[in-house]
Amino acid sequence: MSPLQQDLAIAAVKVVAIFGVLLTLFAVMTWVERRALAFMQFRLGPNRTGPFGLLQPMADGIKLFFKEEVMPAGAVKWIFLAAPAVAVITAFLSIAVVPYGKPFRAFGREITLQIADLDVGLLYIFAVSSLGVYGVVMAGWAANNKYTLLGGLRASAQMFSYELALGLSWVGVIMLAGSFRIQEIVAAQAGGLHHWNAVQQLLAFIIYMTAATAEVSRTPFDLPEGETELVAGFHTEYSSMRFALMQMAEYVNMITVAALGTNLFLGGWLSPFPSLIPDSTLWFLAKLVILLFGFIWLRGTLPRLRYDQLMSFGWKVLVPLAVVNILVTAGVLAYLGGGR
Repeated sequence: MSPLQQDLAIAAVKVVAIFGVLLTLFAVMTWVERRALAFMQFRLGPNRTGPFGLLQPMADGIKLFFKEEVMPAGAVKWIFLAAPAVAVITAFLSIAVVPYGKPFRAFGREITLQIADLDVGLLYIFAVSSLGVYGVVMAGWAANNKYTLLGGLRASAQMFSYELALGLSWVGVIMLAGSFRIQEIVAAQAGGLHHWNAVQQLLAFIIYMTAATAEVSRTPFDLPEGETELVAGFHTEYSSMRFALMQMAEYVNMITVAALGTNLFLGGWLSPFPSLIPDSTLWFLAKLVILLFGFIWLRGTLPRLRYDQLMSFGWKVLVPLAVVNILVTAGVLAYLGGGR
């Protein structure tokens, strides 16, 4: 097998593996969220389909697959059909540059545990994730429904506002690592828990998690859906597998921001106590699970904000705090001569 064929084979295996893991994690997350929220609210949750309701995601998939596809008579057909595809494709593309383990050698070459190891990985994620809002806006406008349109408009304004704070929260991390490459950002946090950016850039970590929650429209920032006033928001008119694709995009985006937060602020696959426990992909998975559970915990704890509160908090609180964090980080680095 030639080197080119080996590269293509390795890339194909990575794509299939990550795609399969994401689909599995999406199904598991739907079950975990429903069970965890039921436990928090003194309910049972899904418990009839299989032991502890474990087969509920499979039952939901079968139901959605055979459910009737409905499209409003006044909908713009090609945009209505394209919106779920745009949402899902951008969600899967975003995670392509996220690493989940340290590189290793096999077949006489170094293999990275990510689909693509780009020197500008963070810029790629920022660019692709910003396109995800188009799927929501297209879905809201094409359905020819005032409630879906309002949901789409909310999503566009919300994502624009919180993407600014989200991007600014990365700047301090980039300055500390001196690179946009995620592998190097993780490597810069080596040395134990006190070297993690969640410790050295605590304010940026808080801003990132808050903005990421709004970016993926999770409670208390789930205004684009807003069931109490918008029925179901931008995806009100979607049913069957189109609705499933919209839900998949939401969960994959949530997994992406949690994985990115793990790499940028929690040391990725690095051990908090390297002298006692070695680095491992298991550390990455453990941190990822903790952040994902945090999203579920927020949903079961906090009420939804009003839209004016949402926008005010983004522009008047998060953005100024992110700018202050950048200025302080730059000042400290200048005083220390550019090093940690």
